[in-house]
Amino acid sequence: MAELDITSPLLSSPSSYQPQTVLTVHDDQDSEPSNLQSSLPTTILHQNHNHGRTHNENGHHSSPNPYEFLRSGGFSIPASTTVDPFRNETPFISGIYEVIKIVLCLPIALARLVLFGASLVVGYMATKVALAGWRDKQNPMPKWRCRLMWVTRVCARFILFSFGYHWIRRKGKPAPREIAPVVVSNHVSYIEPIFYFYELFPTIVASESHDSIPFVGTIIRAMQVIYVNRFSPTSRKNAVNEIKRRASCNVFPRVLLFPEGTTTNGKALISFQLGAFIAGHPIQPIIVRYPHVHFDQSWGFISLPKLMFRMFTQFHNFMEVEYLPLIMPSDHQKQNAVRFAERTGRAMASALNVVQTSHSYGDLMLLMKAAQLQQEKPWIYMVEMARIESLYHISSLEAVDFLDKFLSMNPDPSGCVKPHDFLRVLQLKACTLSEEIFGFLDVEKNGSITFKQFLFGSAHVLKLPLFRQACELAFAECDTDGDNFCTKKELADVLRHTFRELDDDEVQGLFNLFDTDNDGRMSRDDFFYCLRKNPLVIAIFSPRLLRKNLSKAGDKMLEDIV
Repeated sequence: MAELDITSPLLSSPSSYQPQTVLTVHDDQDSEPSNLQSSLPTTILHQNHNHGRTHNENGHHSSPNPYEFLRSGGFSIPASTTVDPFRNETPFISGIYEVIKIVLCLPIALARLVLFGASLVVGYMATKVALAGWRDKQNPMPKWRCRLMWVTRVCARFILFSFGYHWIRRKGKPAPREIAPVVVSNHVSYIEPIFYFYELFPTIVASESHDSIPFVGTIIRAMQVIYVNRFSPTSRKNAVNEIKRRASCNVFPRVLLFPEGTTTNGKALISFQLGAFIAGHPIQPIIVRYPHVHFDQSWGFISLPKLMFRMFTQFHNFMEVEYLPLIMPSDHQKQNAVRFAERTGRAMASALNVVQTSHSYGDLMLLMKAAQLQQEKPWIYMVEMARIESLYHISSLEAVDFLDKFLSMNPDPSGCVKPHDFLRVLQLKACTLSEEIFGFLDVEKNGSITFKQFLFGSAHVLKLPLFRQACELAFAECDTDGDNFCTKKELADVLRHTFRELDDDEVQGLFNLFDTDNDGRMSRDDFFYCLRKNPLVIAIFSPRLLRKNLSKAGDKMLEDIV
């Protein structure tokens, strides 16, 4: 198998750089490592960290690229949409009409609360009876148990009535289960699962955390729920396999999924997860609308108790359900879930007359993190995570970690960070290279960076093909005695090639950044963990990698990599 020449891209001359990423592949397995080393001095003289000015992918005139030694040509940031898919339009009670209506509805709300509680208790008891003694959860629920569940389904309709949904407008009809074994719906509120439980009694896909919800957990178990942990690849794979199994067998109920993976405000569709589309079965899309004037019923970024209170204190809440025509996968799309999901998304967005954005559940996580840390405008930290996941394979959890780092830089109310706060958090001494690192992120050249710039820039560096190899080489330079640990003195010796005047406190600050387990010494694991969390910091080792011939130990390590 052809191998990648690690040293050539890392140390090549910028004069030969082309805008495209070039990977040199050698079929000859007998290339001499000594030839690689002998070419280093000439290469270093050409580069010498004195790059000419370049233009990044946005076309802005930029300072020297501190990551050119990794063959980075800069990065571009897609334009952001102005749509906020999670914001509830009426988070607060405002206006004389609303105040009067709530006061008048308070006695009604108490009656509704009693009806809600009674329906929930009766439905829960009926479900417990239906589930009693049933152990074979891998097969469909027996018919006599399903008939008992009709009591719970009627209770679900009373629960909808208690929330003010006295009548629900329907358009179209659900297709027979034999024709459309999978249905998908947009997700605006906690009301849709209750409605679909009453209307269709489907199998649903839900988060594992739902199983522990009092009363509700028991009821959804009767729907033979498919549990999934969205952060576990194994769990997601098992859920997809279970969806395929149940959709292929007509004795199971139809499978219902909310492909957006979370609730929105109904003003947009966000990116779809692919679980519903991988099996390649015909799908019937269903869209739900909540027409309103004074009260937005969406479960956007608003607490559940507040939303329930507002529903209880409305004269009537409007809900419209529309069953759309079936979408059949083409032969090609049976093998391509992405295209199948795109077709379905376009059909649903067109029927709703809304746009589909690249937001995902990850954006909601960022929004909640920013709100938790009391940011004045938490919504400005959403970045359309589906696009970043597609470009750089950065997970939502990694993005939240980057946001945590960014917020420690004390952004101003507009969400921008100045150079001195950026350097302070990354423990970088003010110098030309530090300015270049900041300038690399500051694609608009206005003297500050946003979280989106920080995230895209960090993800770009982290996912460069040569990043891992650069980390290996950098640690080899720090580990001069070959014991797989780096002392504070060894780190200082390397860093003085980058920062000419580095006092003891500054060395200690950088050492603490790398010593992630705070045991007083930097292990190989500490070093790599730090650079994964702070990929921009790899640039501080570039002068050493560009100017110093590798030792024999470094050559041996290179041979192992190559």
